[in-house]
Amino acid sequence: MSVIQSIRDKGAWIIFAIIALALIAFILQDASFQRGSIFSNTTTLGKVNGNNIERAEFEEKLAMQQQMYGAQAQRDQLIGMLWNQEIDNALLQDEYNKLGIQVTSNELTDILFGDNSPFKNEFTDPKTGEFKVDDAKRALAQIKKSKNAEQLKMINDLYIKPAIEQTLRYKYQSLVQQGMYVPKWMVEKTIADNNAIANVSYIYAPYASVSDSSVKVSDQDIQAYISKHATEFKREEEGRNISYITFDAFPSAQDTANVLNQVQSVQAEFSTTADIKAFMSRTESEQPYLDAFVMKDKIQVPNAELIKALPVGGTYGPYMDGGNIVLARMIAKRTMPDSIKCRHVLVKIGTAAEPGLSDSAARKRIDSVAALAKNGVDFNELVQKYSDDQGSKGTKGEYEFASLQFPTLSKEFAEAVFYGATGDKKIVRVENDQYTGYHYVEVLNQRKVGEAVKVAYLSKKIVASNETIAAASTAAAQFASTSKNRKAFEDNAKKLNKFPLLASDVKENDFSIMGLGETRSLVRWIYENKEGDVSEPTEVADRYVVATITAIHKPGTLTVAEARPQVEAFVRNEKKAQQMITKFTGSTLEAMATASGNVVMRADSLTFGNSFIPNVGNEAKVVGAAFNKSLQGKVSTPIAGVGGVYALRVESMGAKANLATDAETVKQGLIQAMRMAAFRSAEALRKGAVIKDYRFKFY
Repeated sequence: MSVIQSIRDKGAWIIFAIIALALIAFILQDASFQRGSIFSNTTTLGKVNGNNIERAEFEEKLAMQQQMYGAQAQRDQLIGMLWNQEIDNALLQDEYNKLGIQVTSNELTDILFGDNSPFKNEFTDPKTGEFKVDDAKRALAQIKKSKNAEQLKMINDLYIKPAIEQTLRYKYQSLVQQGMYVPKWMVEKTIADNNAIANVSYIYAPYASVSDSSVKVSDQDIQAYISKHATEFKREEEGRNISYITFDAFPSAQDTANVLNQVQSVQAEFSTTADIKAFMSRTESEQPYLDAFVMKDKIQVPNAELIKALPVGGTYGPYMDGGNIVLARMIAKRTMPDSIKCRHVLVKIGTAAEPGLSDSAARKRIDSVAALAKNGVDFNELVQKYSDDQGSKGTKGEYEFASLQFPTLSKEFAEAVFYGATGDKKIVRVENDQYTGYHYVEVLNQRKVGEAVKVAYLSKKIVASNETIAAASTAAAQFASTSKNRKAFEDNAKKLNKFPLLASDVKENDFSIMGLGETRSLVRWIYENKEGDVSEPTEVADRYVVATITAIHKPGTLTVAEARPQVEAFVRNEKKAQQMITKFTGSTLEAMATASGNVVMRADSLTFGNSFIPNVGNEAKVVGAAFNKSLQGKVSTPIAGVGGVYALRVESMGAKANLATDAETVKQGLIQAMRMAAFRSAEALRKGAVIKDYRFKFY
């Protein structure tokens, strides 16, 4: 439910008018509230080009994000997402200011009351679907009198500010995208390049033909490579490496036996109880009782075939299902359709929160609907005139449901449409958390009628006992207390026959560690201590972790040791190429092949836009040389490629035959590619910005 709707329910039109007043205030102030928060304080979470990101305002936005996404996203994920949004907004705001992009009062008014108004839900006629602009304006016209700063800020943060930011971004992106231009010569060259083909003869000596052990790669070689490719080996932020061992607190064999005994102790009662629902609730089954039938072919549990074959009242188990021990009991069997189509009219009974018809009046109305339907009145007319189900007004009251949706429907309604027969016409009373009322239901169609079963599953999770957890905790504490430094950590791990695991490049604001999962407390410890320190045990899921910091990598150019794993193979191949090229002697390709111990091969129909060479792989340098007109009929110098050393002779160059290429299509494709790149403009802005991140102080 929206914020405005919640306030309306609690305070009716008086409170709502106050909120509405805030909107006009913002309109008249030309969206001045977007530049700051009345609840800002001096606690700074970060800076973007000198502009502060305040923690108080960030927390307010984070709280709104949590309400919006609910359980769909964890808090740490939202913090990272919101942080990136704040940086992008700050960087783009600088661009808006430079370009003079803004949202005027008139534009904001159009946004608030136009086709995409953020207030449509509050001012849309539920019967017609019409956005009542005049009603909205009349209600919002009273906002001027409001003095409630909290409500003003709520409206601004939830509706005004997002609408302004969205409009500003749209204007900026449109301005950038409309500035894209592709000249005629570029279109012509692209077409020519796309159509170009070449036929070559070549020789190829793979790097694998030279033993790795015969080529030594020194630290000086690695450093020279780093210096030559400096931009590729820049670390933007600090990263730390740890080594760790774990002490598992997983359930033991005895814990499993204890849960099995617990299940077996109630097995007899489970098999005979007449009130299975109450029994399942009392025994706190991990899998609650589903009082509904499920089509046999939809059951997907371990031992499904054996369970489906049980007679009514029969039981199966105990058996393992993941980390649970389960008993299954067949409660009932029947035939039912796998899917149905129905139509209905709903008449709700009023409540204190939502006044309406009394129970008796609602019953009389649904009886009238049934009588009119029986007399041939068009069903859609009945839906439009009498039904309180707004969701079905656009479908003439019709719904289609699959049997798997049975548990999500009101029990009385579901039983009427699934347990009856095609053509049934019934009145059913429904009472649930959302509403109480009467349905007039007609079953239009039932498909794939088959056998369905109702099964109760008593499920108990196998959990570690206090003794198991205490043993793991004690072992971890003893290990940590005797491991005062990295050497002691490694020596003690060896005594326990535990092989330390590694986690690399842990960042200061990470909330999880690869291989361990979410463990913000351990990340904080890593950055609050120094290299060689050993942690106290940290509980992570079902285990205790003891870690030692093995390396600290500061921002800047990677060291030789850090870069060697990435660089060594490339440098080794470069040195191999230098050796191999000396053997490529001779004035003809055939002579080079003889001198280097290779054979001349052929590659036809190479394309300029594809660097792949059949039976060899991707070799952009070699394919590029194949389209060098100066090499036509001549032999190239040796080329150090990705997989080996090459030499080639261009036999011919031409274009694909009978290929009709539309210049305008090519042009639009180039422009579209450039426009797509505009959506990544924030990445380029980030590289040129000065961003200070202080989140570690607070999270």
